Amino acid sequence: MRTSRRAVVKLSGVALAGLASRGMALEANTSKAPKSLRILILGGTGFIGPHQVRYAISRGHTITVYNRGRQKEDWPGPVEELLGDRNTRDLKSLQGRNWDVCIDNPAMLPIWVRDAGLALHDKVKQYIFISTVSAYAENKTAGADETAPLAKYTGEDAMAETQETLRAHMAELYGPLKAVSEHETQKYFPGKATIVRPGLIAGPGDESDRFTYWPVRLSRGGEVLAPGDGSDPIQVIDVRDLAEWTIRLAEFRTLGVFNATGPAQPMTMREMLATIASSLQVMPTMTWVPRRFLEAQDIEAWSDMPVWVPAEGDSAGFAQRSIQRALKAGLTFRPLATTSLDTLAWFRQQPDARQAKLKAGLTSDQENAALMAWKNSSHGAPG
Repeated sequence: MRTSRRAVVKLSGVALAGLASRGMALEANTSKAPKSLRILILGGTGFIGPHQVRYAISRGHTITVYNRGRQKEDWPGPVEELLGDRNTRDLKSLQGRNWDVCIDNPAMLPIWVRDAGLALHDKVKQYIFISTVSAYAENKTAGADETAPLAKYTGEDAMAETQETLRAHMAELYGPLKAVSEHETQKYFPGKATIVRPGLIAGPGDESDRFTYWPVRLSRGGEVLAPGDGSDPIQVIDVRDLAEWTIRLAEFRTLGVFNATGPAQPMTMREMLATIASSLQVMPTMTWVPRRFLEAQDIEAWSDMPVWVPAEGDSAGFAQRSIQRALKAGLTFRPLATTSLDTLAWFRQQPDARQAKLKAGLTSDQENAALMAWKNSSHGAPG
């Protein structure tokens, strides 16, 4: 099967690398937290961070963000900004300070986590590290939980890896380096660590377009190329659900390791696309095409057909990770229809050049060519 860990990890890595994006403001939450916390967010201006900051402010917390200061946000309340660059290992602005919680969103390199550990191990009461389900060693087992083995780093020195080497070898290094980063988290923050392993993250501000492709495509109507027979499971989480839950993990000082994806109940690819179409009030014609035919047309799961990974072979459990721990720890979900509508609304606010070229999925020409090839084949021909 051509859908490999390489293909899945490559696009996961790109999206979880903290691609610069501006998300829509979270809906105002008038409820306040039981106690106001001093929260340090490493990053804060990528995909997840802005949603965390806005939600935390609405809950009454005091927020500090640490980043390079290259992207400015219009916050709905006071936010302290500390400048520094983890690439140059410059964490001087954190010295002499204490916080209740540190949330580490963008760390992909173990040396970044080690540096944070050296600077903050006795300065915070909780350290929340955002990891990834790509940190697991394999995706074969449906229902695998957080105790499943992690990927092994086989290079010479994980601490010597750089962003450049990671970008050049994303498929091989992303998951293993996240696994090493988790180890560093546990090492420097014993009894204080919370590790969150998100799956596919969707919603306003997602610059990868992995989920966005489907609301955009379905909104155009017409005949839509859909992968498989519709029965393959999918897992996805709205960035706002992930962000808000992360803040609540801090409020209740919830420790441990958690898979963070959704929805709460199993969902198939067919159900997902039907929900999106219904939310957009469109009725496209869905043409479901088998995996092997798609492969013959050089159409790959996950990248060309976003969200979808066939539930067979080495990827049988990829979209069937257990999230029972997270549900028990208070993870909640917006309706998928809400995610769809808000994602499309955000995308339509982007510049014309950005809207003209999606970063995932098929172009119109590619889709039309594949549909024509399917209809002309012995499998797709009527009668």
